[in-house]
Amino acid sequence: MSPDMVGGYLFIFFARVLDVSLGSTRILFLVRGQRLLAAVTGFFEVSVFILALAKVITGLNEPLNLVVYALGFAAGTYAGGFIEEKLALGHVTVMAVPRVEEAVGVLVDGLRERGFGVTVLEGSGRSGPRKILFVTVRRRQLRSVLRHIEEQQPEGFVTVMETRRAVGPMLEYRKGK
Repeated sequence: MSPDMVGGYLFIFFARVLDVSLGSTRILFLVRGQRLLAAVTGFFEVSVFILALAKVITGLNEPLNLVVYALGFAAGTYAGGFIEEKLALGHVTVMAVPRVEEAVGVLVDGLRERGFGVTVLEGSGRSGPRKILFVTVRRRQLRSVLRHIEEQQPEGFVTVMETRRAVGPMLEYRKGK
């Protein structure tokens, strides 16, 4: 195998990793309503994609090009998920239904002491009336909220919902902390 062939394989592989990662990021921007960033990212994504595809098409007589192309796609999918996790853009809404009604105040006070806004509603379920807590936070703060809920109410019910858009002064509350 010549150095040119190895260089070609590496180019195809890393171009695919880059373009698929950019694609994941573009979709993230689009879902979050950041259309301009999505469009700019899409421009670079498709540019890299065309370069990688051109390299594969001009070398169709080399079956390993297709294998490397597919491997680059798989690795790019993994890398895109990793990038998405690290960027942690946007907001999420955590809904918690504490199991122990008497401890709701401690849970709410602890979240508020940590700088999170909490809305408490009355609900009713199979086991009777319950308090339902809603906390909307930046995605990078999610672990902190979940950790606190788990420490205070390990038997509670928690869901995390993607929040497409959040506006208002409560989101600025934690900025200084």
